Parts: sequence; structure tokens; C-alpha cells
Amino acid sequence: MVTRNTRQKAAIREAFEHADRPLSTDEVLAIAQTAVDGLGIATVYRNIKALVDEQWLLAVELPGEAPRYEIAGKAHHHHFRCDQCGRVFELHGCVPAIEALAAPGFSVRTHELVLYGICAQCGEPPPA
Repeated sequence: MVTRNTRQKAAIREAFEHADRPLSTDEVLAIAQTAVDGLGIATVYRNIKALVDEQWLLAVELPGEAPRYEIAGKAHHHHFRCDQCGRVFELHGCVPAIEALAAPGFSVRTHELVLYGICAQCGEPPPA
């Protein structure tokens, strides 16, 4: 089912296009509100669901956290989560032969790798 295009939906699409990284619903709300006054979280949730249904967005699941969303159709990649600001970034490419880590006789169908640390914007924490 394709939903109609609205100013709100356009602002939400633009948020993802300009951020070029996985976004939480709160991040989408904050970014899209700069283009659409009065935009609410319910509208963000509804439009994200519609964009997932249309396969324009896909969910990025990190253990123990609410899903984030990113534009679908990108090449295989992994993610980096900043311990300080909580933002998630895309890591392009993949570790060569990662499937070789599986035990003999195992058949790898897919994999997901998440790195955790401090992003460049937050910088390294001062030494203790």
C-alpha cells in the first residue's frame, strides 16, 4: 500500500537523506520539525511505518535498543554506535571472510556486526 505524499512525509524523507545515517524516531522528529511546524511524534511513527511498508526505509536493530531506521537498498554494511552521544553511523564494507569464523559444518546465512566506541564528533574521552 502506497500512502500519499504530504509535507510531513517529505520532511521525514529529507531528514533521512540529509543525515545519511540510521535515525531514531526522536532524531527524525527533531530534524523534520525544522521544516514542518507542529509535527508530532505520532505523525513521525505513522510515516516511518508507511516508508518501511513501501520498502523505502528499513529497521536497524541494535541489541537492547529501540529500532533506528535507514534508507533501504544500500550495499551490505555494518554499524557503529557512539557510547557518548548514542548516534549510529554506517560502516561501509565488510570484514573479508567473516563467514570463516563459523565452526566447521556450520552454514552462515547472514551476519550483523556493530562496533561500539566514541565517534569523531564526540572525540576521545580524557585520560583518567
